[in-house]
Amino acid sequence: MKPSRSRDSSNSRSGGPRKPQQKHSPRSPRGEYSGDRDQPGDRVRSESEHSGSENVWEHSSGRIHSQGQTSQQIEQRTVLAPDPRSAIPTVELKSFTLHPLLYKKRLGKVERAKPGDLVAVYQGQGQLFGYGIYNPRSEIGVRMLWHGDALPTDESWNAKLKSAVSLRHDLLRVPAQSNSYRLIHAESDGLPGLVVDRFGDVLSAEAFSLGMYQRSVALLERLMPLTGTSHWMVRTSPQFLSQEGCDPPELKSPECPSQVVIQESGVRFRVRFDGSHKTGFFCDQRENRRKLAEFCEGRSVLDLCCYTGGFSVFAKSIGKAEDVTGIDLDEEPLKVARENANLNQARVKFVQADAFSYMREMIRNGRQFDVVVLDPPKLIRTRMEIDEGTKKHFALNRLAMRLVKPGGLLLSCSCAGLLSETEFMDLLIAASRQSGDELEPETPTRPARYGSRSMQIIARTGAAADHPVISSCPETEYLKAVWMVMS
Repeated sequence: MKPSRSRDSSNSRSGGPRKPQQKHSPRSPRGEYSGDRDQPGDRVRSESEHSGSENVWEHSSGRIHSQGQTSQQIEQRTVLAPDPRSAIPTVELKSFTLHPLLYKKRLGKVERAKPGDLVAVYQGQGQLFGYGIYNPRSEIGVRMLWHGDALPTDESWNAKLKSAVSLRHDLLRVPAQSNSYRLIHAESDGLPGLVVDRFGDVLSAEAFSLGMYQRSVALLERLMPLTGTSHWMVRTSPQFLSQEGCDPPELKSPECPSQVVIQESGVRFRVRFDGSHKTGFFCDQRENRRKLAEFCEGRSVLDLCCYTGGFSVFAKSIGKAEDVTGIDLDEEPLKVARENANLNQARVKFVQADAFSYMREMIRNGRQFDVVVLDPPKLIRTRMEIDEGTKKHFALNRLAMRLVKPGGLLLSCSCAGLLSETEFMDLLIAASRQSGDELEPETPTRPARYGSRSMQIIARTGAAADHPVISSCPETEYLKAVWMVMS
């Protein structure tokens, strides 16, 4: 069984209010958030589906040049504010909610609205509820942008961008730590369906909704002077076609670089945009990478599903680990991981292997590590995948626990928004009860039986502070990181 690489979003990731589940499921329902990590297919951190050069548009002089599709639906909207002199399309809201993502079952009559339009949302006896972006082809019919009766203006859009930048720059002071961080965190920054990460001089965006894709260029060009950046690029989520009803091409500014070198707490990383996952690098683990280094000095470290080596390089260069091994299934991310190690003069062993197979081999060889990091890809992208994804999480953690030396540390992560923190904790506790020595071997009629290992939970963390959680959308709290000392 291989972990499926589906931080994103949502995350399929389409955000959503909670829905009742079937009675046989013990898990609590969670919405599918569009802002967390995600990957297509059955490969570990597989390449982006939008990396082909034949599907790239270049933006120049206010125009979009297409080498592929020319559908009117995917044209950029350069004017963000509606004309107050013209009638705005309307959508009826049948049942009240403050969740920013309105499923189609909540919607009633729709008038004059086309895919991607900004619409006025009414409830009750014609009472204006607010404004959002409409797409009849998506299960999320409307993504709310504003509540109240004030007609959005250009300044309304600008205020959202300025508020998001101010949070990162003025309050959190993230640029003092890194020139790589999240600037727009979808629903949490009032822009559902869009995430924007900064990597040095480049703004890298991922769109999860048609309406945000259509406005992405205008928004990024307003963000650039607020951040002092010079380039931008936009790509869509891996499930965009099935969720939004079209397959737009990647967009980028003229002379946008294909790669940059960023720094994070003094550690340098190369970010390659062509063929990379999501926006190019996982900013959400920034604080956890720095925290891990505190436990690594003089110790052996195993980094499972290492992608481009974030935890591995931090463990060696900042944490002064004795030896570090990073495991990933895909060769391309490992090439970047080796470059990242070289950038920091860090000696790290990177191995291309399936995480399950590698862990079983280490167990057969009797190998254990002082510190083990398990940061798999998104294993639960839709409600249909909850059972299978939960089983994969359980199997991965049970094996990883067996590789931790007595008194050693396991950092286990999940970026699946559909798996709550309580459910993840229950899963880890259950795995620990089957992570000891083999008591009875496997037979044709029953699986092997294992003893139990106790664990001490010393910390529970999540995404870095530049990935805020908004009260009206609990799914924005997607990343879970549990720090355990194994007996």
